[in-house]
Amino acid sequence: MTIYQNKPIRSRAIFGALPNNLAQKFLAFTFLALMIIGFNVAFAQEQQMMVRISEIQVDPNCLEQYKSILNEEAEASLRLEPGVIAIFPMYQRENANEFRILEMYANREAYESHLKTPHFQKYKSTTLHMVKSLKLVDMQTIDAKTMAKMFKKMKSRS
Repeated sequence: MTIYQNKPIRSRAIFGALPNNLAQKFLAFTFLALMIIGFNVAFAQEQQMMVRISEIQVDPNCLEQYKSILNEEAEASLRLEPGVIAIFPMYQRENANEFRILEMYANREAYESHLKTPHFQKYKSTTLHMVKSLKLVDMQTIDAKTMAKMFKKMKSRS
């Protein structure tokens, strides 16, 4: 039984009077163009996402208060803002006043919108005196497909 036969594409019905080899070239070109467009769209979507790590040093005398306010802000951001993919705060085990926040936004506009929200403004104004240093590090994703799988795994465990 033959599964695949190497036959020329019969394209007269679609392309009328065009020679068969020209029709095949046109189809191949169209297929290649669609693949390139698809790749560029996927690449643009990955490039659109904004990922940042905030490095924050907090006054040791304010740790519990800071953690509480930060936790409230992160929860509200995820619950209320569709463009916020992740706000994941953490602190160093050996140095509890050193915080890192993994921030992921659908795009730059989602980040700009986040900065204007009441919950972020509250966080910023109530913790300003607690923060000794702040460094914002913009990151570039390497493998967005695997990252999406990670989030699916996390969802299945909750």
